[in-house]
Amino acid sequence: MIPGGGQPNMQQLLQQAQKMQQDLARAQEELANTEVDGQAGGGLVTATVTGSGELRALRIDPKAVDPEDTETLADLVVAAVQAANANAQTLQQQKLGPLTQGLGGGSGIPGMPF
Repeated sequence: MIPGGGQPNMQQLLQQAQKMQQDLARAQEELANTEVDGQAGGGLVTATVTGSGELRALRIDPKAVDPEDTETLADLVVAAVQAANANAQTLQQQKLGPLTQGLGGGSGIPGMPF
């Protein structure tokens, strides 16, 4: 017979849950403070976003500016931001993936794409 009727130690489970919550909060804070870049046009446009996806900076090389062709510049800006966001998502998965797997696979946390 298992002592305690086979019930898990609730105090231990609560401590584990609190530690996971603290680790997750710490990782989310790190993501918010980490910046990643995405480029387009061979570096003509560079977007910088935080690991949580907030756009922080946009750098445009003067060579990319053609008053006769603003559509290409707009496309380069969109592509750079998309690349930066893809890099941020990869960073999120690296930082949060191991933590959220302990929660049963998909995180179930709003705003977390995995």
